Amino acid sequence: MIWNEQIECMDPQQLKGVQSERLAKLAEYVYSNSPFYQQRFDQHKIKPDSIKTIEQITDLPFTTKIDLRDNYPFGMFSVPQKGITEIHVSSGTTGNPTVVGYTKEDIKLWSDVMARALCCAGAEPDDTIQIAYGYGLFTGGLGFHYGSLEMGLTTIPASSGQTKRQLKIMQDFKPRILACTPSYALYMAEQAKELGIDPRKSSWKIGIFGAEPWSDSMRDEIENLWDMLATDVYGLSEIIGPGVAQECPHKDGLHIFSDVFFPEIIDPATDQPVEPGQDGELVITTLTKQGIPLIRYRTRDIVSMNIEKCRCGRTSPRISKIKGRTDDMIIIRGINLFPSQIEEVLLSIEGTQPHYQIVVDRKEHGLDMVQVQVEIEEQLFSDEVRKLNELKAKIQNGIEGVVGLRVDVKLVEPKTIVRSEGKSKRVIDKRKN
Repeated sequence: MIWNEQIECMDPQQLKGVQSERLAKLAEYVYSNSPFYQQRFDQHKIKPDSIKTIEQITDLPFTTKIDLRDNYPFGMFSVPQKGITEIHVSSGTTGNPTVVGYTKEDIKLWSDVMARALCCAGAEPDDTIQIAYGYGLFTGGLGFHYGSLEMGLTTIPASSGQTKRQLKIMQDFKPRILACTPSYALYMAEQAKELGIDPRKSSWKIGIFGAEPWSDSMRDEIENLWDMLATDVYGLSEIIGPGVAQECPHKDGLHIFSDVFFPEIIDPATDQPVEPGQDGELVITTLTKQGIPLIRYRTRDIVSMNIEKCRCGRTSPRISKIKGRTDDMIIIRGINLFPSQIEEVLLSIEGTQPHYQIVVDRKEHGLDMVQVQVEIEEQLFSDEVRKLNELKAKIQNGIEGVVGLRVDVKLVEPKTIVRSEGKSKRVIDKRKN
C-alpha cells in the first residue's frame, strides 16, 4: 500500500517541477516572515524572487543547529507565537536546547508524512500499532501517534518503559505493529523470555525502529528474535520529527519524502555536492513547513543516496542508514549526548580532573549503556570508600541533570586516560564492533 501514490511514484522530472515551485514560494515566505532568513538573504545578496528552480538551492546559505540555539527560544519562528499550536524541545549541550514549533498546518503535514512512513513499512488501515516511543517534548511518540490517527490505525499510546506492561498489551490486544527504539525491542525480547513468553509467537509482525544508530546485524537479531520485519525510520526534531524517511519491506534504503524535505548530500569538507552513491553529509530543506521552515539544514549525519526507482514502485530518493556523524554527538536510547555536556559537569565538581572518556556499549539484552571514566585527584583515593561513593553519585546526578540520562561512573587514577597529541578521543563506541 502507498499512502500518496501520485507524489510517491511521481516521475522525477515532474517532481522537480513540484520542488521548484515550492522552493520559490519558500524563499518568498521566509524573506517576508523570518527576520533570521531576511538577514541571511541580505548578507548573501540574495533576492527571494530570483529563486525559480530547485537547482538554485545551492545559491542559498546553510542553516545549522548553532543557529537554532543562538536564536532560542523564538528567534527562528516565521509566524507569531499565537500561531504556534505545539512546541517540542530537544536536549542541548552546554547551552540552549533547540526549540521547534508547529502550526496547525505543520501538524497536518507531520501526520501526513508519518502516515506515508507507516504505509511504507507495510501498515494496513485495519492494523493496530503499539507506540513504545516516549511521549512529551521528545517528538517520537507524538509523531507516530499523529500518523497513526491520520491513517486510521487502532493506536495504543503505550509510551516508553514499563516493559512487563508492554508485553501484556502485546499479548492482550495483539497489535501487529511495534514502534520503539531498536535497543528496546531487544530488551523486551530478553524480558519476554524471562517471563516465559516466546517472542517468536508474538503478534508483532512489523517493527518501525529509530531514534538511535543500529546496524544490519542488529536488524537480523531483532527479526530472528521476534519473527518480524524490522524497518528503519529517520527523522530529527529540527526538520519535523520522525517521518522524514522510512524503509519499505525491501530494506534497500530509506525513502525520503523529497516533495516536502528536499535532500542534498554534500562533502562536509568542501560543502560541495557529491555524486549519487557517495557518502556525504545529509542537508535538508523543509519546502512546505510554516512554523520554523529551515533552508539547507546541516543534519551532521553521514549517508549516501540512491536515486533509482525502488522495487516497491516509489520514485523518491533513498538514503542509506546513518554511517556516522560530522560532529561528536552520540545517540543513546533516543537522547542526544555530547562530550561537552560531560565536561561541563566535571568542571563544576571539585576533585575531578579534566580528563575523561565515554564508553558506549550494547549489552546482551540490547540496551545501550554508557560508562564515563573520570580521573580524580590522587589524594582522593586515600579517602574512605564513603567519600568516593559520594563523589561518584555527585557526578552521576550532575550528568543526569544536564543530559537526562543515567550513566555509570567509574573513578580512575590520574594518567589512566590515554593522552593524545592531536584531538582527544573522548568517545569509544563499541556498538559498531
